[in-house]
Amino acid sequence: MAIVSLHSAASALSALNTSLDVTANNLANVNTPGFKPSRANFQDLLYVERMQPGIESSGGERRPIGLYVGLGVQVTGTQTEFTQGSPIQTDRPLDVTIEGNGFFKVTSPDSPGGYAFTRAGHFTRNSEGQFVLANNVGQKLEPEVVIPAGQTGITIGTDGKVTYSLGTGVDPIEAGQITLASFINPSGLKAIGGNLFEPTIASGPAVEGNPGTDNFGLLLQNYLEGSAVDPTRELIDLIKTQRAFEMNSNTIKTADETLRTVAQLKR
Repeated sequence: MAIVSLHSAASALSALNTSLDVTANNLANVNTPGFKPSRANFQDLLYVERMQPGIESSGGERRPIGLYVGLGVQVTGTQTEFTQGSPIQTDRPLDVTIEGNGFFKVTSPDSPGGYAFTRAGHFTRNSEGQFVLANNVGQKLEPEVVIPAGQTGITIGTDGKVTYSLGTGVDPIEAGQITLASFINPSGLKAIGGNLFEPTIASGPAVEGNPGTDNFGLLLQNYLEGSAVDPTRELIDLIKTQRAFEMNSNTIKTADETLRTVAQLKR
């Protein structure tokens, strides 16, 4: 009946509205360093079984197909796509991008274990010379890297070793080692804003190591990882969502007209 059509179309409008929100967030972060886009995953709902396949007819034949009417669609979750963003040259010595797999580990008191993870490598130094994220909070890099005030010639190697120079003809001094973390299922990470992710049971625990070892990527100084959002793809998804919304709106109108016709039959 038309009632089923109304509910199915209504579930589609709700799901498409969520998809629209996800796409809008992706486009809003097209210039956010290290941002990873998400996509909404859909699945169909329950089915009403009106005829079961395999039932024997009066003539002794078995029905080869069944008769099922679906009850709509729902969003089952949002999946983050951890594709590599393009490196952007900044010529800032504390900007670092990860070429390959891995996350930076930073302090986050409200997160499980007191740490969170990020792909955004826009670092600066706080008043104590510690490497911190250049944002409104300034989470400290872990393990700690400290460079005293007034020092120049900061070098971050592809292996994560951080050194600085006291002057010409003097051997560089090691300030610390940047390590990376990886997860078995990065899509299971919890996004908490600020380019930060928290580990969950779904993501598995963090596995840490030095850049260039095992399956970890290398570090590239003076570069920042750009957003992984593909504007063209997002705009196409936006158009598809809009058209699907229009089609389901027409379904509701048609179902409404059908119900109106049925209601007027007695007249």
